[in-house]
Amino acid sequence: MLKRLTDYLDRNHIKYVVLTHSPAYTATEIASLVHLPGNEVAKTVIVNMDGKKAMAVLPASHMIDFGVLREALAAHDMELAGEADFKELFPECELGAMPPFGNLFNLEVIVDRSLTGWHDFAFNAGTHREMIRMAYPDFERLVRPKVLGFGVLRKAAETR
Repeated sequence: MLKRLTDYLDRNHIKYVVLTHSPAYTATEIASLVHLPGNEVAKTVIVNMDGKKAMAVLPASHMIDFGVLREALAAHDMELAGEADFKELFPECELGAMPPFGNLFNLEVIVDRSLTGWHDFAFNAGTHREMIRMAYPDFERLVRPKVLGFGVLRKAAETR
């Protein structure tokens, strides 16, 4: 997946950095390993929405407010997809390490509005050992995600 992704970025003349780290499985763990704040690392979450899959992308330090996302998308049903529900969609990726480029997988991408204020951001590049850091505006230009406010800071959500 890394080669496919970097080839895609190169073809589109995008500047990026590949970061390699020891295996890590959560976005907050990865942020710590690569010495980035959790709000500079994005995580990709797969959701089931009215019978179809979509990628929700938000800061590692946040979680999805499913009620807000459901309402913003006027969806009837919305839930977190289980790994068994989506592993076949990403054959080149380790489970849970898919990059937020839904356009490469024929999936809609929904980005939390808080990411749009970032200059750079980092995300999994298909494995639990590699990340890409690039400019958010370049990502938005390539992926053309739907931008909505659906993320809530993890600590704030846990105190509700």
